[in-house]
Amino acid sequence: MPAVTPETSSSNDAGKPAAGRSSWAEAAAAADAIKPSRAPSVATPHSAAAPAPAQSLPGPIPAAPLPPVSAPDEAVARAPGPAPDAPTGTPAFRRSRPTVADAIAESPLPDFISSPGLFVKEQKPRPTGGIRGALYNLTGGAWNLGPGPRQRHEDELARRISRQLQGSYNTAILSLKGGIGKTSTTVGVGLTLAEYRGDAPCAIDANPDSGDLVERALGEGIYQQSSPRTISDLLANIESIDSLTALARYMHHAGRLHLIAGEQDPEVSDSLTAEEYLRIRSLISSYYSVALTDCGTGVTHNAMSGILQSADNLVIAAGYAVSGAKRARSTLHWLASHGYADLARNAIVVITDKDEVSSRVDKDAIEEHLAGICRELIAVPHDRGVADGDLVTLDVLKPETRRAYKKIAAAIVDGYR
Repeated sequence: MPAVTPETSSSNDAGKPAAGRSSWAEAAAAADAIKPSRAPSVATPHSAAAPAPAQSLPGPIPAAPLPPVSAPDEAVARAPGPAPDAPTGTPAFRRSRPTVADAIAESPLPDFISSPGLFVKEQKPRPTGGIRGALYNLTGGAWNLGPGPRQRHEDELARRISRQLQGSYNTAILSLKGGIGKTSTTVGVGLTLAEYRGDAPCAIDANPDSGDLVERALGEGIYQQSSPRTISDLLANIESIDSLTALARYMHHAGRLHLIAGEQDPEVSDSLTAEEYLRIRSLISSYYSVALTDCGTGVTHNAMSGILQSADNLVIAAGYAVSGAKRARSTLHWLASHGYADLARNAIVVITDKDEVSSRVDKDAIEEHLAGICRELIAVPHDRGVADGDLVTLDVLKPETRRAYKKIAAAIVDGYR
């Protein structure tokens, strides 16, 4: 029989259907598909080179049926929720894919924008004193037990003092008896406000009896070396003051506490009227959110009606001596009976232990009596830095004294509504 070659096979099969023809490569692929599990035989050089006879070629291999594929529109119909609209000509499978914005909106998990704190563990505040602070320092911060009750109380006082205010407020510090801590309270509280508040406070010396507010805040020597401009100089030039820079020429500075000195000439200081004080108060309110006014002794001098009229709350200075406690009580009764009942009811009574009274005085009874007729009573312990009547600086005061001034400052800011 003559050998069959590709050329003769092609010519002999010309009349057969095209499906019956197959090349050698197609035959080999079909054989592998029919016997996938049979191990391949070891080929020899002769067998590899000799082609199989044409009569042994298999017929066409039927294609394996594929699983049915749903139409894209049917898949979209079965997808949960409506498919977003797409321009004409966009394939349906693209219309069914959600965008990043859709995935974020539908996700039940928090995101970094609306809830950034959920991705970071809250850090405990650092303890600054006591055993907790020592343990924190010794371990390099590895053991952080957080602040103790005392430090948490201090932090809460600082938060109350630093509260942001809308507008300008004025606190008057007054008493019916001199020498019981009125000016030292003004300086101590003013310095405390300056330490914890973001805005500088202002203290005004409206004492008609040659007040020494600035001397207690700066020291006698520093005050005399500076240009001692007073409240009288401010009044004489008040029409020309139209900025904080212009106002600063008439003020003194103890750190961040700004002060207006009182008039040292008794004849001039006693002439300060209520209308003049209100003009000063109006000017100060344009640049300061917190002002303290040292009123001096008594409640009947010329400027007092203007001070009380513009005051948002009061601090009544008192002492543990029986006479000082009685005068504090009399001050509150006078205020309540002269149209200032709200100021009296919301007043803060500060008892300064300046003279270390004997054990015969029942301090607890005095505190209980005065606490019942005011909003809050705060005691300032005996401290040489206050009792000497000289320069008052927070650095030399006892921790208990500084804490008392913080309580007073916090109570003052709490009263600003």
